[in-house]
Amino acid sequence: MNAYIFPGQGAQFVGMGLDIYEKYPVAQELFENANDILGFPITDIMFEGTSEELKQTKVTQPSIFLHSVILSKVMGDNFKPDMVAGHSLGEFSALVANGVLNFEDGLKLVSQRALAMQKACELQPSTMAAVLNLPDDVVERICEDINGVVVAANYNCPGQLVISGETSAIELACEKMKEAGARRALILPVGGAFHSPLMEPAREELAMAIENTEFHQATCPIYQNVSTTAVTDSEMIKKNLISQLTAPVKWTQSVQNMIKDGATLFTEVGPGKVLQGLVRKINSEVETSSGALS
Repeated sequence: MNAYIFPGQGAQFVGMGLDIYEKYPVAQELFENANDILGFPITDIMFEGTSEELKQTKVTQPSIFLHSVILSKVMGDNFKPDMVAGHSLGEFSALVANGVLNFEDGLKLVSQRALAMQKACELQPSTMAAVLNLPDDVVERICEDINGVVVAANYNCPGQLVISGETSAIELACEKMKEAGARRALILPVGGAFHSPLMEPAREELAMAIENTEFHQATCPIYQNVSTTAVTDSEMIKKNLISQLTAPVKWTQSVQNMIKDGATLFTEVGPGKVLQGLVRKINSEVETSSGALS
């Protein structure tokens, strides 16, 4: 069975999507439509902007969404998912890919999500850090013992967990992780505590937008970050999507469940190959590939 997976923030690069734009009329149409929906020429930044411009959350998230979704569209008959999943932001791309959201609604929600997250980031100093080679339960226990907001945010693969929270609490947690034997505890260059309680204002704002958006019947199951199991019910998908901003991304558990349910090939659709690498670390026996153009 073929699982299609969609990357999240951090996969962006200057020039992303230009090759698809130049080759496929349907891609040109969707990119131009995106400029109109967003109210600014995002294609200019994607195709020829600077990496700094591309790093702005309000640009990054729609850019990755557009690259993933439009790539899936131009794949045509080659795009045949038996199941889908997305890492954080990638969950919105996955929901367009399995028919739950249409292109326009998906892009609008991603844009609103990015703006809401940016606002939440500005409320107090916060960040994230990657912790390598420390058992999940040890990371969780250290986080619980620290006075301040710091939580496990991204379960990326065995031995790679990202924590999120207040800057001072993250700094202390990193020291404690190293003392406990972590190979690395590295503060990431992000401007906020994604997938932590500090995203509550953004969650509330996005919840209203999600509730006012039409969700359709899924053409195949999605394994969501919050639940990690196969979901097709549109109301449950909405509920999980609303919870996602303040809950951890359980990528390891999602991939394990997809494999348990029969996935043998994981095809990454979008910029980069990060998810393919994580899948291989979770289970070295499954096959991975990049979304190929027809």
